[in-house]
Amino acid sequence: MARTKVTIAGAGQTGGSIARRVAERGYADVVMIDVVEGFAAGKALDLNQTGPLMGYPPNLIGSTGYDESENSDICVITSGFPRQPGMSRDDLLLKNKEIVEDVAGRLAEKSPDCKFIVLTNPVDAMAQLVHSVTSFSKERVIGQGGILDSARYRTFIAWELGVSPEDVSGFVLGGHGDAMVPVPRYTSVAGVPVGEMLSQDSLDAIIQRTRDGGAEIVKLLQRGSAYEAPGEAVMLMIDSIILDQKRLFPCSVLLEGEYGINGTFVGVLVKLGAQGYEGMIDVSLTEEELAALHKSADGVRELVEIMGV
Repeated sequence: MARTKVTIAGAGQTGGSIARRVAERGYADVVMIDVVEGFAAGKALDLNQTGPLMGYPPNLIGSTGYDESENSDICVITSGFPRQPGMSRDDLLLKNKEIVEDVAGRLAEKSPDCKFIVLTNPVDAMAQLVHSVTSFSKERVIGQGGILDSARYRTFIAWELGVSPEDVSGFVLGGHGDAMVPVPRYTSVAGVPVGEMLSQDSLDAIIQRTRDGGAEIVKLLQRGSAYEAPGEAVMLMIDSIILDQKRLFPCSVLLEGEYGINGTFVGVLVKLGAQGYEGMIDVSLTEEELAALHKSADGVRELVEIMGV
């Protein structure tokens, strides 16, 4: 029986972070693809040589081509133009459209039965682009953004309260980053509603910092963007799909009438399992929250129209 295979398009910081995490799981072969000659091969060799030290098999391949990706179970797209200080996710749109369009088409040709996890920004619009290019079912194209935003949100709440983030439960919906839709009503600390522990001003400040989370890191790093937290967020998705864990995560998926939104990728709470996106949790929203979700969807739709998808 063939081993599970995960292909990662884009061997930069985020792609390398994901590759390392998958390798450490030991349940899959890993293929890294990058347009820069030797770059993916070098990272793969380094990670293979780390295997004896960490206790995982040296099953990573790096390439500039797509033949090695054939029959992948999951394809992760991180390829794209790197975000620069002062650049919004939307600025990346047309720069990344051409890259993602080409990568998705090549991967789908080699692995027609795979599931796609899309990470390239702006992620909601790029996930919709991948869906359009591949004509895959909606269950097999999923954008990652909400898991990362939720992790930032939980971290800032934990810091504010001086507690472990493991005891903070909460998520955000909507588009990744600037367009996220916070739902504090569903946020709790060890089961206690966060509204009973934090003032509205404190919560508002946390929500704003979460929205700006990516930009804050870009500004501090100066030469790159976040990669460890995004890598772990993707790893949770890969685990849930390959191991059929049925975990619930905020992810960007194609809505077809849910929440009154049709034909647009938007972040909602979904179940991930062996089939990919296996259903949405219909979270009850207030009129204000629903309006924010529609505004987020409108933003994605606008980007999709600019791309001509």
